Amino acid sequence: MSKKNLMRSLGFIVSFILFFASTLYAEQSIDERINEAVAPLTDAVSSVVFYAVPIGEVNLPLIIVWLISGAAIFTFYMGFINIRGFKHAIELVRGDYDNPTQKGEVSHFQALAAALSGTVGLGNIAGVAIAVSIGGAGATFWMILAGLLGMSSKFVECTLGVKYRNINDDGSVSGGPMYYLSKALAVRNQAAVGKFLAIFFALMCVGGSLGAGNMFQVNQAFKQFVVITGESESVLLGYGWLFGLITAVLVGLVIIGGIKSIVRVTDKIVPIMCGIYILATLVVLIVHIADVPRALWLIISGAFAPESVTGGVLGAMIQGVRRAAFSNEAGIGSAAIAHSTVKTDEPITEGIVALLEPFIDTVVVCTCTALVIVVTGFNAPSDMNGVALTSAAFASVLSWFPYLLALIVFLFAFSTMLSWSYYGLKAWTYLFGEKKATSLTFKILFCVFIVIGSTMSLDKVTDFSDAMIFAMSFPNIIGLYILAPEVKRDLESYLARLKSGEIRRFK
Repeated sequence: MSKKNLMRSLGFIVSFILFFASTLYAEQSIDERINEAVAPLTDAVSSVVFYAVPIGEVNLPLIIVWLISGAAIFTFYMGFINIRGFKHAIELVRGDYDNPTQKGEVSHFQALAAALSGTVGLGNIAGVAIAVSIGGAGATFWMILAGLLGMSSKFVECTLGVKYRNINDDGSVSGGPMYYLSKALAVRNQAAVGKFLAIFFALMCVGGSLGAGNMFQVNQAFKQFVVITGESESVLLGYGWLFGLITAVLVGLVIIGGIKSIVRVTDKIVPIMCGIYILATLVVLIVHIADVPRALWLIISGAFAPESVTGGVLGAMIQGVRRAAFSNEAGIGSAAIAHSTVKTDEPITEGIVALLEPFIDTVVVCTCTALVIVVTGFNAPSDMNGVALTSAAFASVLSWFPYLLALIVFLFAFSTMLSWSYYGLKAWTYLFGEKKATSLTFKILFCVFIVIGSTMSLDKVTDFSDAMIFAMSFPNIIGLYILAPEVKRDLESYLARLKSGEIRRFK
């Protein structure tokens, strides 16, 4: 896109958002009005996606069983690829096997960074706090286990994402579950089923991008800025729309340029924000070094003892698995859209790279958040929730940290919105065609939802986000089950050629 067209498109987006904001926010208390208007829809969708069966004192959402059983099956079926592929994944990310002549748009590292920017977000900060506050410290154990198993789901879906992607005439790539569901099942004389699953996935992906990848992120980022400016007395109260408007403009500046523009930002933001956050975690843990053994014991014992706020062992398990799935998106299929853009002729390589994603996102970053909350004693029931709880836990050691956390939270939210704008865009163009006008329409819509999300209350944003993103797993995992034997054959072939030296290093 030329600079002239870029500025024209950006100007159109800004003008549209300003018009939208001036129309909706002409009166005070519009935040509450929007929340009330959207609440019935979010409640209806959530009740369907999270249909639960009562077991003892708790209700077990069947979607949790769907995700964790799929992850476990893929782990065993692929011969624990999440463990035996770990070393080779590091080699691929380092660029040891990068071949610049192969088709695609980005490197292995850039594809991983783009996908991580979509998963390492507010779920790692606010979502973990919700899990621990409801499910107790033991939820952390189940979160880690779900992350380890989810590495195998991510391997399968991202391998398929590359194998069945479309290379467009301009060199750009379109890939993801909607493509491997429709194309691979068509080969198996199941074209109608594949098309139905692909369309359903694409529709849910658009909803997920506007919810989990957009509204939830900006909502919690604004919440942190409210916290550091005085909460109930904050000068920002009632101005969520303004925060959303500024964020929408910043996001619009990046997403107009497509995936290459996005990865130029994410491959810099992701390592920095993760590094700062983990460093801050280490400082807190060092200060509370004497409490770390007790915290680890609470996490392990709480996973198998009825110490959660609600539901005992099952309650802890449900909260841990739910937050892990929301955070790392294994089995959801979203990351396959970003990983499909990689430069490679070996789809298995990107599947192996992708298994690092749940490990970094859940096993490392989410565990860091949970440990800080537990060692500082903020895992006890309280009126705080979400990002405010995590902020308070850090502030108990580093009084100034909430200000730094506000920046980290914004970076997490910002990078997540960038990646999810791309996921939603590719689902949108799958449904409505690869045209510039079609793409621009979605980008405007995405920016408008940033403004809306910044005004909504935590409960409704979380319900809508979880419902849309989890609904994507229904068609995706069905497809993964059907195509898993094909992936296993490709994996065995690749590992054999790697061992024989047929596949060689380029660095």
